[in-house]
Amino acid sequence: MNSVRAAALAVFSFAVFLSSLPACAHSTLEVAQATIGAGYKGVVRVPHGCAGEATHTVRVSIPDEIANVKPMPKPGWTLTTKSGPYATPFNNHGKMMNEGVKEIVWSGGALPDAHYDEFVFTGTIIPGAKAGTVYVPVVQECANGAEKWVETPSAHDAQARLKYPAPPLVLVQSTQPHGQAHSTAKTYSVGALRIEAPWTRATPKGAQVGGGYLKITNAGKESDRLVGGSLPIAGRLEVHEMATVDGVMRMRELPKGLEIKPGETVELKPGGYHIMFMQLKEPLVAGKPLKGTLVFEKAGTIEVEYSVAPIGARDMPAAGGGHSHH
Repeated sequence: MNSVRAAALAVFSFAVFLSSLPACAHSTLEVAQATIGAGYKGVVRVPHGCAGEATHTVRVSIPDEIANVKPMPKPGWTLTTKSGPYATPFNNHGKMMNEGVKEIVWSGGALPDAHYDEFVFTGTIIPGAKAGTVYVPVVQECANGAEKWVETPSAHDAQARLKYPAPPLVLVQSTQPHGQAHSTAKTYSVGALRIEAPWTRATPKGAQVGGGYLKITNAGKESDRLVGGSLPIAGRLEVHEMATVDGVMRMRELPKGLEIKPGETVELKPGGYHIMFMQLKEPLVAGKPLKGTLVFEKAGTIEVEYSVAPIGARDMPAAGGGHSHH
């Protein structure tokens, strides 16, 4: 029974880890968390059409909490918007705005069922918005039907499984004092290698895998390889890559590690090269740094500290640390 439960948790954890990648069954937001009072870049991911048919129109409804919306044009598509009054007037750099974009429509294109694409807009989460989850309904229209990702949980059954869920967006309060500049990201040196800004993402309770990200620059004359490392709360570390094969995003371990050639900088980031923390013994918590090690084939072992961003983050946390050399 314990082995079955562990296997189930592993599958769940892996699904959470992949939630930020394009291979999803329904329309989603690439970044599913935004800070109240700050700018937000919404990337709507559309992974398939309508029962095999190509998508020719994508409609995105903007919730009241997002103002000052500007959509990005797409070559081959006609872009239109519909405006309406804001539920709460929005002060945009001293100018009071009472209305703005409430719906974005990209039409006249052709996104085959076998292909994936993204539709982008920017906006601002209005100051004074309540922390919590809002929803960004998306409708795909095809020649003989539509996929309507518009369902939201009811207040009486927030855990209900929805067949056509609207993409959720979690609004959080800023943890950075007003006017405070972003801290300098931590950097480390070992041999001819420079390691910059190690970071990871928080994981839900029960998750057994997590991802590690950073930049590595080789200032030497010989290639080196990142071959592993350690984390006290993980059973082991592996070096992985993401690649698109036949239109499908796949992940695989690099058994010989990741090569860093002389003069090159290699970035480990979501959707590309990354470190996998396997067999996690406890969740990774946003804002709670983690100390671990990285192991290089020639340069050897170095201790680093990972900043921990919220679940689903695409970039490292704003607050970093100092500067250190080893």
